Amino acid sequence: MFSLSRPTTTRIAQQAVLAERSRPKEAQLLGVKEGLKSSRVPILFAHDRATCSLGRGAMAFENAQRAFEHWIMFDLGWVRVENSSARIRAGQIVAVQVHALGLWSLNHCHILEVTATPNRFGFVYGTTQIHVESGEERFLIELNPATDEVTYTLEAVSHPRTLLTWLGYPVTRRVQRRFVEDSQRRMQDAV
Repeated sequence: MFSLSRPTTTRIAQQAVLAERSRPKEAQLLGVKEGLKSSRVPILFAHDRATCSLGRGAMAFENAQRAFEHWIMFDLGWVRVENSSARIRAGQIVAVQVHALGLWSLNHCHILEVTATPNRFGFVYGTTQIHVESGEERFLIELNPATDEVTYTLEAVSHPRTLLTWLGYPVTRRVQRRFVEDSQRRMQDAV
């Protein structure tokens, strides 16, 4: 899961096969439309939700959707989608490569739900067994018809899966917060 060097093409391909075998069946914690499905977060899971404004109007919404389709919200330098030609569709495996604190990790997720309406575009993905975390994350852009504001929401329900991420939990949480902040800034720049 973690390594001191960037994952090779061979390792990425091997992990893709493992990810395919361990894909979650359906969203259990988050829904693409409503967010958290239950009034309570499961024990030992963190629940994070952050929303930022991306602009106003149909053009801003279209730009945000185009940015999503090109995985711009992950194009952060230290994080990127390895299979960036992947389409946002239910069933798609997404390989997220992270380089933080001198360590590399390649984390595969499975897109569980997608929404694409005139005012909403987004998806929920769930982690596979070869991800350093266990949980689900929701990425959603919305155009509010009443105010014309376009927003970007990130919501996650997760807990560490590996011993290293449990031992480094405070650091892991800082990395997760950094991802949210960087992703929001990247989307604002793109829109």
